[in-house]
Amino acid sequence: MTDTAIEAEVGRRLRELRLRQNRTQQALAEAVTLSLNSIKALENGKGKISTLIAVLRELGMLQELDQFLPDPGISPLQLARQQGKKRRRATGSRGGEPNDGQDSAW
Repeated sequence: MTDTAIEAEVGRRLRELRLRQNRTQQALAEAVTLSLNSIKALENGKGKISTLIAVLRELGMLQELDQFLPDPGISPLQLARQQGKKRRRATGSRGGEPNDGQDSAW
């Protein structure tokens, strides 16, 4: 699909969702404190992302963005950088009392 076709499809789906909830464009615009023209533009595939977020929130569908655009999480490279260097070898006993095989009392 082209970008324009995707925008039109998002607008169509929003229109269908609004109609299923039996809400007018004017009532939705008032509920999200936007102009009627903003709602019309969004349903025609010409709206802004901020308008889309406000409308999805009002229609109770904002959580659906996780399915649409899931959080990628942290990359393995970033995770490795956050953890720092891991030990690869034991240091042995340096300068401490030599361990002669006897149990030591803590």
